[in-house]
Amino acid sequence: MGQDRFSLKGKSGIVTGGGTGLGKGMARALVEAGAEVMIVGRREEVLQKAALELRAGGGPVVPFPADLAQKTDIPKIVDRAMKEFGKIDFLINNAGTIRRAPVEDFPEADWDIVIETNLKSPFFLAQAVAKTMIAGKRPGSIVNTSSLIAFIGGKNVPAYAASKAGITQVTKSLANGLAQYGIRVNAIAPGWFETELTEALQKDKQRYADILTRIPMSRWGKPDELGGAAVFLVSNASSYLTGQTIVIDGGWLSN
Repeated sequence: MGQDRFSLKGKSGIVTGGGTGLGKGMARALVEAGAEVMIVGRREEVLQKAALELRAGGGPVVPFPADLAQKTDIPKIVDRAMKEFGKIDFLINNAGTIRRAPVEDFPEADWDIVIETNLKSPFFLAQAVAKTMIAGKRPGSIVNTSSLIAFIGGKNVPAYAASKAGITQVTKSLANGLAQYGIRVNAIAPGWFETELTEALQKDKQRYADILTRIPMSRWGKPDELGGAAVFLVSNASSYLTGQTIVIDGGWLSN
C-alpha cells in the first residue's frame, strides 16, 4: 500500500475541541497530511492562536467559536464549514467536558452538561455532517472521541463514564446506519493523556502515581500521539473499517 493512501490532500473537515489538547494534536496531524481543517471550540482567542500555529504545518486552518453544549450552534458549525470548503469530507467529534464528584453527591446539573456536551451534541453534529455528505453523494469519515473510561468506569466521573460508553455505542449505531452511503464512523478511545482535561489528576501526586504504575509503557500520552490514528481513520487507508473503537492507552487495558 502506497503512502498516498494516507494522504488527505483535497479533503476538508471539522475538528471540534481543536484549539487545545487532543483535538489540537489530531488537527495538527490532519493538516500535515494535507487536509483543510476548521477547528471549533468555545474560546475564540485560543482558537485563533491554535489556527496560527497549525497553519505552519500546511493549511488552511479556519477557527470557528461555538459551544457544543448548545445544540443551536450545530447548524452554524456545518454552514460555516460548507461556506469555507464547499464540502465536508470528515468530522472529528472531539469536544468534551468532565465533572468530578463522589457518586453519592454528584449534581444533576453537572450530569446534564456532561451528557449534553459529550453525547447528545456529537450525535447531532454527526447527523448534520452526514446529511451534507449524503446530499453531495460523497463518501466520508466521522471519528468520535471516546475514552478508556468507557471500559473501566473511572472514579468520581459517573456522567463522563456514561457519556463515553454512550458515544462508543453511538459510533456503532451511526456506522450501521450510514454505511449504505459510504460514510464510515469509528472512534478513538484515549487512555491517560496530558491535557487540560486531566490537570486535576496530574496535580494529585498519589493518583498520578497509581495510574502510572498500571501503564505498561510507564508514561502518560502526549496529544500529538493521537494524530496517526486520526489520519488513518480519515484517510483512504481505512476504507473498509467502520463501527470500531481504537483504544490508545499505552497498554492499560492489556495489563
